[in-house]
Amino acid sequence: MTTVTNLPHPDIGDVQLTEVLFALSDPARLEIVRELADGPLTMAECGATNPDLPKSTKSHLMKVLREAGIVRNEPDGRRRVLTLRKDELDQAFPGLLDSILGP
Repeated sequence: MTTVTNLPHPDIGDVQLTEVLFALSDPARLEIVRELADGPLTMAECGATNPDLPKSTKSHLMKVLREAGIVRNEPDGRRRVLTLRKDELDQAFPGLLDSILGP
């Protein structure tokens, strides 16, 4: 039986603005964040990246976003659900996501 493990997520107080900006500077990662702004998605549903993109590359994109404190990547049965940490980021960096994501 396959078990899905919990991944570490930084406390919002430990999130650095430079890391957030670096993570959002990549077009593929920014597109993932734009998709997640509409609500949680499973890894399989997240179609922001090219479907021909290797699974390892997609996992790396998600890892950078998670380690920067932008998304949560949590187990849900045998799948993983991605959520944008918008409320937490808005508290730490007011208006940042809104200015990057636009209207």
